[in-house]
Amino acid sequence: MANHGLFLHVIFLLLISNTIHAIPPQNPVQCNSTGCILYNSYGVWGDRKDCMVSNLVYPKTEEELRLAVANATMNKLKVKVVTKFSHTIPKLACPTTTQTDQNAILISTEKYASTINVDAANRAVTADSGVSLRSLIDKVEEEELSLVTSPYWEGVTVGGIICTGAHGSSWWGNGGALHDHVIGISLIVPATASDGYAKIIRIQPQDPLLNAAKVSLGMLGVISKVTFSLEPAFKRSITYNFTSDDLIEEQVFDHAKKHEFGDIQWYPSRRTAVYRYDDRVPLSSPGDGVNDFLGFQSNAILVSQSVRSSEKSFENARNVNGKCTLASSFLGYKKLIANGLKNNLIFTGYPVVGRQGKMQTSGSCLYSSSIRIDQACSWDPRIKGLFFYESTAIFPATKFVDFLRDVKKLRDLKPENFCGVDIYNGFLIRFIKASKAYLGQSEDSIVVDFNYYRADDPLTPRLNQDVWEEIEQMAFFKYGARPHWAKNRNVAFFDVPKKYPNFSKFVASKKQLDPQNLFSSDWSDQILFGRQVNKGDGCALEGQCICSEDRHCSPGKGYFCLSGIVYGEARVCRYSMSSVN
Repeated sequence: MANHGLFLHVIFLLLISNTIHAIPPQNPVQCNSTGCILYNSYGVWGDRKDCMVSNLVYPKTEEELRLAVANATMNKLKVKVVTKFSHTIPKLACPTTTQTDQNAILISTEKYASTINVDAANRAVTADSGVSLRSLIDKVEEEELSLVTSPYWEGVTVGGIICTGAHGSSWWGNGGALHDHVIGISLIVPATASDGYAKIIRIQPQDPLLNAAKVSLGMLGVISKVTFSLEPAFKRSITYNFTSDDLIEEQVFDHAKKHEFGDIQWYPSRRTAVYRYDDRVPLSSPGDGVNDFLGFQSNAILVSQSVRSSEKSFENARNVNGKCTLASSFLGYKKLIANGLKNNLIFTGYPVVGRQGKMQTSGSCLYSSSIRIDQACSWDPRIKGLFFYESTAIFPATKFVDFLRDVKKLRDLKPENFCGVDIYNGFLIRFIKASKAYLGQSEDSIVVDFNYYRADDPLTPRLNQDVWEEIEQMAFFKYGARPHWAKNRNVAFFDVPKKYPNFSKFVASKKQLDPQNLFSSDWSDQILFGRQVNKGDGCALEGQCICSEDRHCSPGKGYFCLSGIVYGEARVCRYSMSSVN
């Protein structure tokens, strides 16, 4: 009964949380008298090591940006770029391994965000790389035009969106990946002394370099401007259908073909699939709806802390049923409020119809119109709230259904083991088309995102550790899924070059544009080339390695390196009392 009371209290807090505004996230670069540290939005990187920064600049114009690259070229400094949001999970933006290294520079585009030029006649928009997605969308909509796709989370910038392969969901038109709607990029690259040590190159649609620059991981140069194609303004109509997951394997392809922006949220432990019927409708259609996704809303700090405290208690007690109760409560609440859709100020019924600019992305916890400090983004590290992994696997469409069936087999053995992922968003299934980008998807693909508990201490194993390791290895090794470049634990990137047919063309473009290799670091090379770190005690617990010995897990706490259950070739850290005894 005590647990039941806690859940009712959490749901009550969620119901009232929309009436209060959040404090915005902290700046990703924090400096003091001894130097600066770069954080991501979660406050910690995959390897739990800080990113130290000794040289930091904030250009305001394209010329200042060019001068920063020129200075780095002249002095042979390693260069990395960070945005004002820093939501990348891998350490792509970290220029060096030590703060005392004076041979590196970090460029922030936080103050380089003043220009957005809409070319209504040609249905295009060009923006500075530091411009936020929300600013871009609002400006475009003012001109009665729409950006056709975008990531679901608006806490990103123009440069960050494309260089990491961010996406929405669609197999229609040019597809759900925003980089496939790019028709021009301005890139600042090293140059000779006679050219001022840095130059701006304007890459046009027919230039093969565009296929390298569209998804560059920040490793070709500094993106200064991006041009996107637009379409006449339109509205979207969204309905969520909460139903059984019995036929999900048969319905996934049909769903993508029928609904332009459709996706599926699958909650395995609840045996529930939520089909998003999301379609374009004429601008004249009645409705002024807003997509204010629950997970990106301003949530009471007490809610985030309460959920985190509950998760930790269940982990410590090895109480999977407690997690299941929490998962059921949250799923019921999501159904009640349509996952954050609002017909106007509140949800009053389906369908929810609204302009593309209000429906395609969300992130209200980023903004504040109040000085109250009792709300924040739920993962803000300052409040010690939610703390989780985010794994994202991008499957060739032809292999996805077999993966789904394997996950169902694992689920059916013990459904309660999947309650931890269902506390968050279950498995979010989206669709992106084949791309010409060298580091994009070479074929029509299905993307699966899932979030799950991360321990405060990197050497603390998690409840159902083996389940998520088996699913992770099943996705990336059995079925050859590619990782999302801005997400995932390191294990997802192992041997990743083999998965990209045009990988060698990207490397050749890099040699052409950055012959001194200034835009690479040990961290970004580890991701791009899929390099594995030396194995040590506990390295598998946070996905730094795949275990091959018990010491890579936590034998002292009862976790041993064993084979997968459905995917027998997997090597996972599984709790085993018999092994302890």
